Amino acid sequence: MEEKVVTANEPKKSVNFIEQKVIDDLAAGKNGGRLQTRFPPEPNGYLHIGHAKAIALDFGLAKKYGGECNLRFDDTNPQKEDTEYIESIEQDIKWLGFEWAHVYYASDYFQQLWDFAVWLIKQGRAYVDEQSAEIIAQQKGTTTSPGTDSPFRNRPVEENLQLFEHMNSGKCESGKMVLRAKIDMAHPNMLFRDPLIYRVLNIPHVKTGSKWNAYPMYDFTHGQCDYLEGVTHSWCTLEFVEHRPLYDLFVTWMKEWKGETDNIEDNRPRQTEFNKLNLNYTLMSKRNLLAMVNEGMVNGWDDPRMPTICGLRRRGYSPRGPRPADR
Repeated sequence: MEEKVVTANEPKKSVNFIEQKVIDDLAAGKNGGRLQTRFPPEPNGYLHIGHAKAIALDFGLAKKYGGECNLRFDDTNPQKEDTEYIESIEQDIKWLGFEWAHVYYASDYFQQLWDFAVWLIKQGRAYVDEQSAEIIAQQKGTTTSPGTDSPFRNRPVEENLQLFEHMNSGKCESGKMVLRAKIDMAHPNMLFRDPLIYRVLNIPHVKTGSKWNAYPMYDFTHGQCDYLEGVTHSWCTLEFVEHRPLYDLFVTWMKEWKGETDNIEDNRPRQTEFNKLNLNYTLMSKRNLLAMVNEGMVNGWDDPRMPTICGLRRRGYSPRGPRPADR
């Protein structure tokens, strides 16, 4: 039986706050009345039951309201990523019964992000900092005291451009330089205190090979990819509440770079946060689960004792079990 698609004009029912925002945005014609979501895992581990909640929201609401959901791998850290994780994530999503419209990677946008960063430098909104991570952290200040300007904050534009190119040359020592956005070292939201947007790793990437030696930071990449993909609704967990204003600022700057200054508020990704799915007495962090695998405490990611989706599958659960949206 074909699933009914609910439209924004139908009478409002008792729905959760995320779904209500979708209904309201569609009714208001935001983003041209489109609904596009994405599920954006980092390919640095296997998915666990907590991810099932996000998957159900991203894919389920897109299907219910006639939109589409893409699968995007936020592959900004080649130190921890592997094709094994990419393949396992795709398998788990399909087992849960969802299909994506397209598969994208953050690395698909590395060139655009680089060009955007160059534009920020030329605008005087970004600079190369040669201080250590420890000193930069100390200069950030605290929640009750402002930060201190980097001595490199007012470097000439041409010098910043040359150093930024050097960061990606393969000749720059890893961790020697970073590119920072120039925002406000006294901002009450400490994420605005000249955040790092590029760092040097000198590590080949699983998708781009050795083209890049300097990689964009997650906060600089995530929201920009949403915008470049045409995502209308960006759903994430509560720890990203404070990141939302920074994402919005970067998107506003990118729209300026592209000359798209009309309807800035209507035509942009809108982030909404929800609570994580947690289980008592259960480790729900990929970092901790990876440690258990590496230390031989379990027999791999799909050990039936693991809270991973593939572990639940081996334990005998049906796909319906981990899908909270079906309850």
